[in-house]
Amino acid sequence: MSLHVKKGDLVRVISGKDKGVTGEIIAVDAEKQRVTVQGVNLVKKHRREGQTPNGRKIEGGIINVEAPIHVSNVQLVVKVDGKEVVTRVGYERREVTKKRADGSEYKAMRSVRIARKTGEEI
Repeated sequence: MSLHVKKGDLVRVISGKDKGVTGEIIAVDAEKQRVTVQGVNLVKKHRREGQTPNGRKIEGGIINVEAPIHVSNVQLVVKVDGKEVVTRVGYERREVTKKRADGSEYKAMRSVRIARKTGEEI
């Protein structure tokens, strides 16, 4: 299953307790349709003090971590004239030129994501 956003995309939360917050996607779970956004949906996690397998010490305590949110609660953000604007995602088939191993070129079609607001490739 594919989603309208990918890891590294800039998104704005459109519903929930963090509505209006903009952040970068740091993890995507397409199977569960969930994304983890930097600085959004922070939860407290209790971590025990210990060691990693290579001997580094892990400090214990209560830490804040980002929990995943549903992908329908985020919308892609693009820059238009220096401003961040939310947009829907569309798909187009575009012709590209590729090179073979022997150096010759050929034309192929590939699917690209476009911003509906601007029509530009994301």
